[in-house]
Amino acid sequence: MPLDCLTSYLEPAPSQGLRTRLANLVAPWWPGLARLVRPKPAHQTAAFSAAIIALAAKMAKADGVAVVVECQTFERFLEPTPDEVPRIRRLYQQASQDTAGFEIYAASIARMLKDEPDLKINVLECLLMVACADGILHPAEEAFLRTVGHAFGVSCDEFKRIRAPFVRDMTDPYYDILGVERSASQQEIRSRYLVLVQRFHPDRLTARDAQAALVKAATVKLAAINAAYEAIASAQRLEGERA
Repeated sequence: MPLDCLTSYLEPAPSQGLRTRLANLVAPWWPGLARLVRPKPAHQTAAFSAAIIALAAKMAKADGVAVVVECQTFERFLEPTPDEVPRIRRLYQQASQDTAGFEIYAASIARMLKDEPDLKINVLECLLMVACADGILHPAEEAFLRTVGHAFGVSCDEFKRIRAPFVRDMTDPYYDILGVERSASQQEIRSRYLVLVQRFHPDRLTARDAQAALVKAATVKLAAINAAYEAIASAQRLEGERA
């Protein structure tokens, strides 16, 4: 697919730096004007939306065929308005012709979210949800997502933890979800659980006006974190009663 059909959406607005500086200058005296002048956060821009759409479409094609359920899942989580649907479907259809150039979109998102590591994880989780919409995570899709994760600065071990809530095929899935060793104490497990809940609670994304897809992916992850903690805590209680 000709990349220029989509890469035009990824070019940063040339006035972003100037607008930010101007907003910072007037903010102490005129907060209302500063809010109007200040550019939107990257995750609220059309460039970010276009990159997410392209990346999701190309990932759906990674296993050789972009099935309808993956597109429907992506639309459902993106929650577009009726006016936005034709444009989103057009971009998705263009991007889903092949996987060529997906690294460009991953790198673009990484740049836009360079100071937002948690949002990069949210994007990866959103893509995992789309990839698993047809019931399986194809090896080619996993390889695709690992490449995206690498572009986002996600290590192999961290990718394993991010993957765990969506693909339950590991030896210790609950421990993988929390990112703790099986030998961890109750206090260590609870401390880790509280850190994850605070870090990835979807309300934090809602407060920042994050896109619906990211909020929903975070909601699924939080449910998995809660379930993992409850499962481990229950198992430890049983072990304590037997001791």
